Amino acid sequence: MKTGNIMKKNKSCHLDRMSSDPALRGINSVGMTSRGMVVLAILLLQLFAATSFAQQKLAQSGFDFLNVATDPRAAAMGEVMTSLEMSSAAMFFNTASMARLQNDVSLSVGQIGWIADIRHYYGSIAISPAHGEYGAIGFNFRLVNYGSMDKTIIANNANGYLDLGTFSPTAYSVGIGYAKAISDRFAVGGNVNYDFQDLGSSVTSVNTNGSYTSSRSKLSVISFDFGMLYKTGFKSLAFGMDVRNFSRQLKYVSESFDLPLIFNLGISMNLLDMWNIDSRSQSLIIAVGATHPRDYPEQVNIGAEYTFLQMISLRGGYMFNNDVYGVTAGVGIHKDIAGVNLGIDYSWTPFTGGFSDVQRLSFVVAY
Repeated sequence: MKTGNIMKKNKSCHLDRMSSDPALRGINSVGMTSRGMVVLAILLLQLFAATSFAQQKLAQSGFDFLNVATDPRAAAMGEVMTSLEMSSAAMFFNTASMARLQNDVSLSVGQIGWIADIRHYYGSIAISPAHGEYGAIGFNFRLVNYGSMDKTIIANNANGYLDLGTFSPTAYSVGIGYAKAISDRFAVGGNVNYDFQDLGSSVTSVNTNGSYTSSRSKLSVISFDFGMLYKTGFKSLAFGMDVRNFSRQLKYVSESFDLPLIFNLGISMNLLDMWNIDSRSQSLIIAVGATHPRDYPEQVNIGAEYTFLQMISLRGGYMFNNDVYGVTAGVGIHKDIAGVNLGIDYSWTPFTGGFSDVQRLSFVVAY
């Protein structure tokens, strides 16, 4: 979630913002075909990474609901998930992270109480047939409910405006993802998404008789996400890289903009591995991530997660170079019951500038 400069103190401003927006070494177990896949994945990542750095157009992106982090675990850890293995929710961060699912099926659903009474709903499901032999395939969605808003235009009357009733903007994204572990250390993955946003109709001209003409501000686009995850072989040290929201340029009426293209790098490790403590007993994951968004300066985030008996997790993080929030925190409870892993995750992010705190809640089922 890289909101930064897009924050406004009411939902109308928030929507105005959206409408104006823009090698590997030591993998000896990989065969010639797999090596080709590895090289191809790296070349793709380098291509899209170079594209993201070349197009430094701050505050020139739209469809910014795609920037809002979904999973509470990720949000609580400062959104540094690029190098961490995840459940089906990996499709919202680094799809390669779900290549080694611990279960055949992973399902996650949740909601976000966003600023200005905006609600985000999301869900994901991933299937790993034959214990991951053929990789993992998944589906995901996110839906935004902005509520009803007043619709007005400037008018030559006592009020200075004309009330045109209310309107209800909508936005959603649906996608399909695939991840594959190329070797015991290296995994790749990606998504294909359909993104849609409808800001309602807007008045384009007012006639002399008082009538007016309007046009519908509705757009859709296909976007792509790519990622990789590499385990170094030293304890649990791993690093990851991903590029998200790559698509063609869009246009509302006469102004063009891009999706919030973002490039992430991350590194993580369970520090208790240094003392050979069994992770089934307890673990302390430390993660650091660097991110380069299209519409905001570069940021460095840190996160930590302490888990006891693979059941109770305490999480915290901090996001540097962000002008509306920094501290993040959360908790998770997961338990195996009759072969089914059930879990609930919660995160809390305090905002500055008069905005209410953001809370996330999700339910996870894996079997």
